[in-house]
Amino acid sequence: MVSVVGTQRQVEQTGTESTVQDVAAYMQQVGQQARQASARLRSATTAEKNSALHAIADALLASEGSLLAANEKDLSAGRANGLSDALLDRLTLTPDGIKGMVEGLRQVATLQDPVGQIDNMEYLPSGIQRGQMRVPLGVVGIIYESRPNVTIDATALCLKSGNAAILRGGKEAINSNRALALAVQAGLEVAGLPADAVQIIKTTDRAAVGALITMPEYVDVIVPRGGKGLIERIASDARVPVIKHLDGVCHVYVDAAADAAKAVAIAFNAKTRRYGVCNAMETLLVHAEATEVLTTLAPMFKEKGVELRGCERTRALLPDCLPATPEDWTTEYLAPVLAVRIVSDADEAIAHINHYGSQHTDAIVTENFTLARRFLTEVDSSSVMVNASTAFADGAEYGLGAEIGISTDKIHARGPVGLVGLTSQKYVVFGDGHTRA
Repeated sequence: MVSVVGTQRQVEQTGTESTVQDVAAYMQQVGQQARQASARLRSATTAEKNSALHAIADALLASEGSLLAANEKDLSAGRANGLSDALLDRLTLTPDGIKGMVEGLRQVATLQDPVGQIDNMEYLPSGIQRGQMRVPLGVVGIIYESRPNVTIDATALCLKSGNAAILRGGKEAINSNRALALAVQAGLEVAGLPADAVQIIKTTDRAAVGALITMPEYVDVIVPRGGKGLIERIASDARVPVIKHLDGVCHVYVDAAADAAKAVAIAFNAKTRRYGVCNAMETLLVHAEATEVLTTLAPMFKEKGVELRGCERTRALLPDCLPATPEDWTTEYLAPVLAVRIVSDADEAIAHINHYGSQHTDAIVTENFTLARRFLTEVDSSSVMVNASTAFADGAEYGLGAEIGISTDKIHARGPVGLVGLTSQKYVVFGDGHTRA
């Protein structure tokens, strides 16, 4: 029979397992430790949690050399394995990047702690008082790919919201994540909180993911961050609730009543600020009476190397535009490619968004605020904007601090998931000897 302690030691030393049973035993131990740590975190004070965040920040600064050395191992392996420049860029840690993680930890320490807040308190006809108290979810499992900074973002948000965290990063970042784990656990110990409050999986074996998402006795929610294939697999196989989004097919609709200068600035920023992010505009909808905006934008997009794919009306206006296929309306390009459609009115724009969109982020540019309110009501997305770029759909920009992800689910958390999204509510009742007739 495999010893759980022996398996833990094997994972720490080699990062691999010889059998599926070894992985299962290791993950059971991780789950048990997380559940025990979550009980301590549930009662941790705001001061204790903030102290831990600052201690982890201090530990990161003190271990900069070892973090960069570990990251170089990952980068060397990535180059040898043919990782693309984009993936290598995501994987890279720099001194400035480490400082950014430190600043992120300290910023989360300044945010209001939602745990213990009581809302909606009121007296009921029976004489009792009823309210709702914010409480941690418990144990949060996070599965992500090759960005080491996610390790620290997730640590900060889970810790401040009173949740234990089990973090499973991509195999490309295994050395970086192990080094970050040492700093995180050092900070937790300095603050007097259990080191198992944040556990970073030390194996690259994919069986660990399968175990993590099928342990409802230990894990309360899973947050996958990565490509559509990863998220679909997690959502399909998990026995634990999943906070997810599959696509970011984001729209900007330029109305007939739009200010042209605002429309040009918003649409250009929404597409070209960054291509490979989930809040980038992928489809531009333009009212037939606002096409001067499109003729202004076309050469700007061309200069940036953005390929336009348009409907027939768009191509009649812009001869260099390629024809759009039905698949273009549902595609998250994450690249310098933009689908464009000219619509007859706001009804057609709203119908297009609700039919083809992914319920992520959609914006209207208009000076008609009656229409703007209607757009806010009828567009069924996790973020809906008026006269603002979709690039603002971000936890930091929403004042949430770092985000754990963006949810397009409709139950529990929706939109950028910050501290409040990592808590739930329970009813609390105050009486004075009240009994029910």
